[in-house]
Amino acid sequence: MAQDETTKGRVPLTATRGISVFGISVVGFMTANLVPVMIVALTREIGFSDAEAGTLMTGSLLACALTCLLTSKWAARSGRYVVARAGLMLTATGFGVAACIPSPGVVIAGVLLGGLGAGGAVSAGGAALGALRNPDRASGISGLTNRAVVSVVLFAIPVLGAGMGSAFGLLAGLALAALFTTAWLPDRPSDEAAPVQVAHPAKTARTTTIAGIGLLACFALWALSEDSLWAVAATMGADQAHLDETGMGLVLSLSTLGGLLASGLIGLAGRRLGRTVPLAVALLAGAALKLLSGIVTDPGWYLAVIIAWNTIYTLAFIYIVAIAAALDATGRWSAPVLGVYLIGSSFAPFFGTTVSAAAGYNVLGYLLAGMTLILMVPLLLISRISVRSESAPAQELTADINRAAVV
Repeated sequence: MAQDETTKGRVPLTATRGISVFGISVVGFMTANLVPVMIVALTREIGFSDAEAGTLMTGSLLACALTCLLTSKWAARSGRYVVARAGLMLTATGFGVAACIPSPGVVIAGVLLGGLGAGGAVSAGGAALGALRNPDRASGISGLTNRAVVSVVLFAIPVLGAGMGSAFGLLAGLALAALFTTAWLPDRPSDEAAPVQVAHPAKTARTTTIAGIGLLACFALWALSEDSLWAVAATMGADQAHLDETGMGLVLSLSTLGGLLASGLIGLAGRRLGRTVPLAVALLAGAALKLLSGIVTDPGWYLAVIIAWNTIYTLAFIYIVAIAAALDATGRWSAPVLGVYLIGSSFAPFFGTTVSAAAGYNVLGYLLAGMTLILMVPLLLISRISVRSESAPAQELTADINRAAVV
């Protein structure tokens, strides 16, 4: 009799698995989303300068990225529960201490400790994402959850007052809540479920490994290109398109709405849209919008370009994460994928501001568009490999069923 599919490969998405996988991933990546309000809290209540607060948050994000990369192999194997629990506990402790004890030395230690813990949550949640069936739908729902939770938190913090208690305390509370869901994480698939091709398993494994390494490198560079534009979006809007603070606030809110719609579309569509073609369209459109961002001078057109770019960015981001999840059901590549994104993202403000100051916004737009077009070639090739890797366990299961029927 054929072995049940849930033990041979990826498992279906259930409510408890979704709460655990998406919740833990959101908490782990939340620091990156809350950086602006955290910097405000550090400057107002602790007395740090803008540069000191920015440097501390950069250190926290780099700590998150490095921890994610260092624990990703463990999370993809047998240690995802330990990594998740330890990471969330450190996140809750570090940010909780920073929120409650307004001493500069304690705050610095707490923020860095929280960043270290968040990296473990990112790698554990990413590894578990690979165990779910239909990576496109799972990644879409994960992106939708992230955007929705971040929107609620960003709305709640000003209501509560943008201080240490709200900025860091809310994240500590979310980490503590996520800690109680770690038992619901889907486990690593059994060894029999490893995606192999019957004809040439060694060649297939080598190809998948090369594709995974290439994906991580491309994702880091893509993060650099995307977040470099985001880093200068406000100053470029003011200098080039004469957009005021109200206009930039409208950009941020509508960009969040666009991201929610894009995530929901992928979550509903799942495999029906395919993976490689939508990614190609998103990357091409993203390159064009980056180029336009450095050229347009009309406030209305600039607003429309940035909102459209941010929406397309979400689509591409979700599909790249889906590729990482599809390459290996154990989470070998989905565990570190957000860590390498943070590495690229951490250098984006320096890159974006340096290029725009030296050569102008139009040159930055051309450069970022060119980077996207160059990265599109390997990303689409890797996407095609991920489709074959994802289908391999299903092919093996079909063969098992056929053999069982003959017997």
